[in-house]
Amino acid sequence: QVEEELKAACSQQAEQLREMGRRERLLRSDLQRAGEKLESFKTRVMQVCSPSAAGNTGKSVTEQQVIEKVRQISDENQQSHEREKSLQKELSSRLAKEKGVSADIEVFKNSLQKLQ
Repeated sequence: QVEEELKAACSQQAEQLREMGRRERLLRSDLQRAGEKLESFKTRVMQVCSPSAAGNTGKSVTEQQVIEKVRQISDENQQSHEREKSLQKELSSRLAKEKGVSADIEVFKNSLQKLQ
């Protein structure tokens, strides 16, 4: 009876080991696919950010290259926003001056008409 119990326990252990092996293979496969997707994503990001720097050479793109390119684009975007704000302020100032000049011209026209 003990022998039967040991055989059953061994059989159960063997089944558990097979299941663990199957899960390990699935995890390795998932990990490999995730790595391939990451590599593809990095390459696509670099192609969009800088077509001449990625993909065309056949070299894999490093995470650092992607980070640097995204940081560069972010900095350029920030500078563009700052420039836009500056131009809007300048435009507002010029419009205010133009309104003032227009008002002065109206006053001058009215004065000229009264003189005539």
